[in-house]
Amino acid sequence: MISSSLRLFLTIGLTLYFLLIFSLLKRRTLSLKYTLLWIFGGFGMGILIIFPQILNWFIHIVGIKLASNGVFAIILFFVLIILIYITSIVSKQSDILKRLVQENALLEKRIREIEDKMDKESAPEDEKKE
Repeated sequence: MISSSLRLFLTIGLTLYFLLIFSLLKRRTLSLKYTLLWIFGGFGMGILIIFPQILNWFIHIVGIKLASNGVFAIILFFVLIILIYITSIVSKQSDILKRLVQENALLEKRIREIEDKMDKESAPEDEKKE
């Protein structure tokens, strides 16, 4: 069973966690789709605080002796899931950025070629006027 002091500490920590998440969302530091991921993680922790029987069942199955160690194991699991998700997003963004840089370089090359062609076409006309 989770001690009352640990439940109180976790409740305060979860409240501060949600305040931080909503503060970041309000300041637009964190986008909505990533905020939802963190909110779902917080709700998962809230469920464990409200229904500690789930935590007791989990630590019994896994073989963890102390409930606090079970809480930290679950927190570590949530953080790892979130990190994997964010890593996949960063990988996608990196691929998109690489493709955009390559497309930009190709467009710049085409613009230079068109400018050079226009300069060559207009050069003979300038020489005729002189």
